[in-house]
Amino acid sequence: MDQRVIEFVRGLRAAGVRVSVAESREALEAVGIMGINDRALFRETLRATMIKEVDSYRVFDELFPLYFQSGEPPLQSVFDDLDASEEDMLRAAMQSLTGRLDNLLDWLMSGEPPTKEELERMAQQAGRRWARDHRDARWITREMMNEMGFQQLQERLAQLYQKLKEMGMSDEAIMKIMGVVEANQKMLTEYMAQQVGYQIARDRAERPDELYDTDLMGKSFDSLSSSEKVELRKELGRMVNQLRTRAALRRRRGSNGKFDAKSTIRASQKFGGVPLELKFKKNKQKPSLVLLIDVSGSLRDTVDFALRLIYELQDQVSKVRSFAFYRDLAEITDIMGRLDPKHDDEIYRPVRNAVNGGPYQTDLGNGLAIFFEQYLDAVNNRSTVIVIGDGCNSYNDPRSDLLKELQRRSKRLIWFNTENPYEKQDDSDMDMYAPYCDAIYPVRNLRQLSTAVDKLLVDS
Repeated sequence: MDQRVIEFVRGLRAAGVRVSVAESREALEAVGIMGINDRALFRETLRATMIKEVDSYRVFDELFPLYFQSGEPPLQSVFDDLDASEEDMLRAAMQSLTGRLDNLLDWLMSGEPPTKEELERMAQQAGRRWARDHRDARWITREMMNEMGFQQLQERLAQLYQKLKEMGMSDEAIMKIMGVVEANQKMLTEYMAQQVGYQIARDRAERPDELYDTDLMGKSFDSLSSSEKVELRKELGRMVNQLRTRAALRRRRGSNGKFDAKSTIRASQKFGGVPLELKFKKNKQKPSLVLLIDVSGSLRDTVDFALRLIYELQDQVSKVRSFAFYRDLAEITDIMGRLDPKHDDEIYRPVRNAVNGGPYQTDLGNGLAIFFEQYLDAVNNRSTVIVIGDGCNSYNDPRSDLLKELQRRSKRLIWFNTENPYEKQDDSDMDMYAPYCDAIYPVRNLRQLSTAVDKLLVDS
């Protein structure tokens, strides 16, 4: 059971739930005290020791029955309540209905479900790989049911019913058989969905370097429907937890810093070349961020998700100062401090209202001039400057000289580009800005945005 609890912890982490090593140890100790015989008590023991945030309850409730199944489904055998003559008639009728549904009818009649190996083989025969989320798990289960012949099952049962009638079986016995088959069909469907979900959860947990993923993460921000935005914000919450966990694990692994061979060799000279003092490179510190954000209307959804993601990860950075630009530029740090990215539905509008501008009035060059005049103290050699925008400048002076100076003053200058940074647009000055960027990341969807932020945390 300890090993299964450990696998469960890995599954929770892969789904974006933060579970520390200490909490995992506490969970194992609590289970040792409370026991596992009472399933409800066992579940509450794990939930109380592992889950800290309300938003994580749903993930826990989804994964718990997958990792701690009660065993094979309690299917019934239709033969248990039949006398010898009725059993002979049923077997003869089933033999007369040979074909594609033999295995399915055998499982439903005998009460013995398919093995896990058989389920996995059926999934492969259906032409589907294990997917990465539970929405896909339901889809795979449905495909497997089609492959097994569930769609033709009712027609086959009707044929079986007619055959048994012709052979002289009583209506009572036939209805009893059909009732058991119907109950077994429901339990088998639930069992298949559970097994598929567990396999998917394990597969995801075995890829610790990948982020929690769904199809929506690859859909561009500007093509999301209102309902998809709501769903994607839920995904973002789990992703934040996963990014936070990954960053914490990296810091823990590097708690002593990396071994510095050159410094060790230099220090060994006073000991006759014997390396008695091992030197380590200074640990990477949490980055100090300065955000310059284009809040023109075409970037509305990108800005919304970018600000939510970055500000929910504030505990992974030492400081964040944010500036919005359109026709001019203004600091929005205080505005973001009053907003709650996790619960507020509207993030973009308060930020947009902080600056002047309208259609085709984007002017980063003027924004940079204002920044240098009023806010240059925000940048020092520990600052990572992040520009979020498409590089379009409405044919105004791009002032790339100021961006060059900003890059010189900062530790790094990163550009999160909401378009293809290598595709020239009529009013884009990205080709003039690009030489002064240490890195350029496309952020047209949540998958790209999360990858860019993860690289930011790794490289800082």
